Amino acid sequence: MHEKRGNPKPNRALPSRRFSTLIGAKETRKLRAHRTFRNTWIGFSVFGLIGWSVVLPTLLGVALGVWLDSRHPGRYSWSLMLLIAGLGIGCLNAWRWVSREHDAIRREQEKHTNHD
Repeated sequence: MHEKRGNPKPNRALPSRRFSTLIGAKETRKLRAHRTFRNTWIGFSVFGLIGWSVVLPTLLGVALGVWLDSRHPGRYSWSLMLLIAGLGIGCLNAWRWVSREHDAIRREQEKHTNHD
């Protein structure tokens, strides 16, 4: 059935190399999936953080505006002006957070690209 030619050790080494390659590929996929899962949850937390960074200054502006309108009524609405100011500050704050996270993600991807 089998002819004996040469050393049988190379035949045994070949399946073990395939096995090592298979295990290495599975481990790489597992690590990549873990990073993706982690990045998804980080994305959700950043999304919530960005939301609060817009909402909080807006609500503080409205609250201060309502207080000023009740204490110092005037021709213009303090509530509306401070709502717009709070919204602008919140949007600038959110833009800063998004920019910072984008830079961190890009650096992490570059680091993983260089290691792969």
